[in-house]
Amino acid sequence: MPPEIVALLDKPWLLAIVLAIGAALGMFIERFVEAQKRAERRAYWQGRNAKKNGPNLKSIERLEAKQAQATDMATDQLRVVMRAKFAARALLNRPEAKVFVALDQAVIARNSAWQVMAQVSLGEFLASPDKDAYLAVNSKRVDFALMDENCEVRHAIEYQGNGHHQGSAAARDAVKKEALRKAGIGYHEVVAGHTTPAELKRLVEKLVPLPKDQETPPAPSS
Repeated sequence: MPPEIVALLDKPWLLAIVLAIGAALGMFIERFVEAQKRAERRAYWQGRNAKKNGPNLKSIERLEAKQAQATDMATDQLRVVMRAKFAARALLNRPEAKVFVALDQAVIARNSAWQVMAQVSLGEFLASPDKDAYLAVNSKRVDFALMDENCEVRHAIEYQGNGHHQGSAAARDAVKKEALRKAGIGYHEVVAGHTTPAELKRLVEKLVPLPKDQETPPAPSS
């Protein structure tokens, strides 16, 4: 019998350590081989699915990546919001609020099915197949929007207060005007100090139709 074996038999604790190391090494090798086989099988089936599904699989992977990115962004935003302070503030300043009240009363008196909306983002009621064009107007807002009984914005009204045409305001207004024009939505301006409640009422009467049950029937033909 080799002397190494005899030495191990004389020291049972040493033999136990050697056997334990051998068993652990055997389990590690077995798991490693099994993992390699699983990876090979996974790669085989992924290759088959890629050939079968082609672009569909890539589209799914891109969608999953975008969803993961959006989730990470939302998580970061939530973290920032949770450590910040917030306070409510008025949606409109005082001059704008006065125009809103007068405009709202005139619209309701004219046709109660219509509504006045304030500070509406263009991206909420405009659409475009051109992504860049849509992004150019998405975050821009109109001061007031007249919405009909079908919840469709028919007219946009901008309140031009003192100092409105400063900086790039004129260029921003031009962008909004063009987008609204192409969508078939009217654009009208109310100028501070130059538009009386009576003039605002007349504007509403031009823009907002009467309810159908109050429309004047056509004169009978003779």
